[in-house]
Amino acid sequence: MDSLVRDIRQAGLASSVSIAGFADARVRLAVFAAAAGALLGCALSFELAVLLAVAGAAWGWSAPKRAVVKGKKVRAEELERHLPEMLEVISLGLRSGLSFDRSLDVYIEHFDTLLSRSLASARQQWALGLARRDEALRDTAGTYDSALFSRAIESVIRSLRYGSSLAEGLEATAREARASYRALKQEQVAKAPVKMMIPTGALMLPAMLILVLGPMLLELIGGF
Repeated sequence: MDSLVRDIRQAGLASSVSIAGFADARVRLAVFAAAAGALLGCALSFELAVLLAVAGAAWGWSAPKRAVVKGKKVRAEELERHLPEMLEVISLGLRSGLSFDRSLDVYIEHFDTLLSRSLASARQQWALGLARRDEALRDTAGTYDSALFSRAIESVIRSLRYGSSLAEGLEATAREARASYRALKQEQVAKAPVKMMIPTGALMLPAMLILVLGPMLLELIGGF
């Protein structure tokens, strides 16, 4: 249950999806998909209807979870794409003599990203006294599935608390974040040809079979 709550939160759905609603969606989708599979299979055989009903129920039951996991992954990837620029802007502001809060304001004002909107909400919370700065920052980090972002936030909190140099640490984290995002994209590019083999084979194989076996079948049919 705790892992499901965390996944929903990291998918950015905490304000719109509840545990009760998630469970209800699972049941409804499972029943609907099972009924659809049974109706489809009834046209051929009872055994196929049962098999498709079970497969449909399993698909419908897992569909909400898959959607949450996908949203969580997309949100984390979006964060990691913009994390280096956020860290670099704040670091540049600190080196220019601005405070951390003012440097963060500069990023929020000039960049319209998912990360800037999340940080704007956190910034408003501690500006209005609704939460401490460290609490608001940790809460924002908890809404993303990114260990690198969590480490960056903890580094910011420690530096602000103990007065240590923050700009250099942010620049190093920005370089690490940029290298991590580049490695992620390179991995996705490397996997693309393998993923394309299945749809390519599914589309080309029937055509090749028809091209090769079609004349032979026509000759056999003509012989009879």
